[in-house]
Amino acid sequence: MNILLLGIGNVLWADEGFGVRVIERLQKSYCFPDQVKVMDGGTQGVYLVEHVQAADVLIVFDAIDYGLPPGTLKRIENRDVPNFLGAKKMSLHQTGFQEVLAMAQMLGNYPQHLLLIGVQPEELDDYGGSLRPIVKAQIQPAIDMAIDYLQAFGIKAEAINRDGDLADPVLNIQRYEQERPTADAACRIGDDRVLQAEGVELRPPQSSDQRSVQVEVDYRGKY
Repeated sequence: MNILLLGIGNVLWADEGFGVRVIERLQKSYCFPDQVKVMDGGTQGVYLVEHVQAADVLIVFDAIDYGLPPGTLKRIENRDVPNFLGAKKMSLHQTGFQEVLAMAQMLGNYPQHLLLIGVQPEELDDYGGSLRPIVKAQIQPAIDMAIDYLQAFGIKAEAINRDGDLADPVLNIQRYEQERPTADAACRIGDDRVLQAEGVELRPPQSSDQRSVQVEVDYRGKY
């Protein structure tokens, strides 16, 4: 059986990078048989469809809004996975991955076994931020959950210690956290020089998405 361990998410937005960080730990700390592929899917969306089609067993790691306390780890299996992603999507990459699953099913090559291992995020609106400690602490439990699941298919993971990085070495979690500029040097949530400027009006969100703020700018020749 072809098995794919896939992490999706965006490391630039704090806890949304959980899935990618799980893959980073897997790549550095574990070795699997040849039929197991460990992949950082990032935010590639529909470009992942060929990899999903090739998998008989697919395990996905991601940050998921379960409506539970931050740091809660939860698993969803098989047909519930795409429905859950569609109902509680937090970002565009989840919409994209829901489409990937739909495309794979439409094309007739869909994983026989599908497992989503997700963590409830604590913070998303922190550009350039890393995982919050309560979420970071769930990386190893998520891996343990996946390894236990794979035992049913006769797959064993060998613990190793490998030096290596994600596709871009600058995204290595230790380097990423150590080299982050201070909040004074690099604004993380919005530029007060713009938000407090005359002619900029902030209004409450018009939808249930509390992460967005509608900004209307009065162009009167001032910018």
